[in-house]
Amino acid sequence: MDIQVLKDYFLGLQDRIVSATSLLDGKAFVADSWQKPEDSPLRGSGRTCILENGNILEKGGVGFSHVRGDKMPSTATQNRPEMAGRSFEAMGVSLVFHPRNPKAPTAHMNVRCFIAQAPDKDPVWWFGGGFDLTPYYGVDEDCKHFHQTAKNALDPFGSELHPRFKKWCDEYFYLKHRNEPRGIGGVFFDDFNELGFERSFAMTQAVGNSFIEAYLPILERRYQEPYTQAERDFQEYRRGRYVEYNLIFDRGTIFGLQSGGRSESILMSMPPVVTWRYNWTPEPNTPEAKLYDYYLKPRDWLA
Repeated sequence: MDIQVLKDYFLGLQDRIVSATSLLDGKAFVADSWQKPEDSPLRGSGRTCILENGNILEKGGVGFSHVRGDKMPSTATQNRPEMAGRSFEAMGVSLVFHPRNPKAPTAHMNVRCFIAQAPDKDPVWWFGGGFDLTPYYGVDEDCKHFHQTAKNALDPFGSELHPRFKKWCDEYFYLKHRNEPRGIGGVFFDDFNELGFERSFAMTQAVGNSFIEAYLPILERRYQEPYTQAERDFQEYRRGRYVEYNLIFDRGTIFGLQSGGRSESILMSMPPVVTWRYNWTPEPNTPEAKLYDYYLKPRDWLA
């Protein structure tokens, strides 16, 4: 395994996504390069690219990080006790895009590699990642396109991977305290090494590379649609679910904060404007109710 090859890929992916999104939005991302002190619990560096108050994106962040630590945090060892006490190295790219127009969905993508080491033992490595879509006003065409792009990326590595990773995504991006999914899903995988290093890395690259094709055509179709203040209010309310999920359940967020990561970059996924309402439900037979009754129900969008 060549660490520089991994790093070159992840930085290149960040560059490609930032360039394509900036071209569509018409506003440039601001790049913030950072480095953790060598005496901190989590050492390393990264580059966080942020677009705020864009023409299309109200907020978008694409972050690269390459960090290492002397001891695995508890979140990474609770299901794998054999990893306790190992040093670790992790790198990857993570992004969240929050469009201003409520007719355009929020999107998330993450691809990463994790390596744990101990003296006189072989390294333990795995890949993880995926992408998912969170609409406020769903459109079947968009859902089908998003899932078809994910399937096309995974099929060369085994026809069983897409249905398996889709199910994993539906189960992972689920708010247990609300008894509802975060959105219409996508694909998700973690602790993945079963294809061997080169093939597992190639699969991870295929997922990362396909995000632009999966999401930007949807964003381009929806960002100019007219919307009302009531629809904007509903978007801000539903963004609250995004905050709840990321702070309570998201493994990457929890791992980063527990291990002493850079909080400003970890929390870049937070939407810029959010509201909560007490015990609110949409009126029956409205577009807002359709989100709950139809789109927030796991289904085979490619059937």
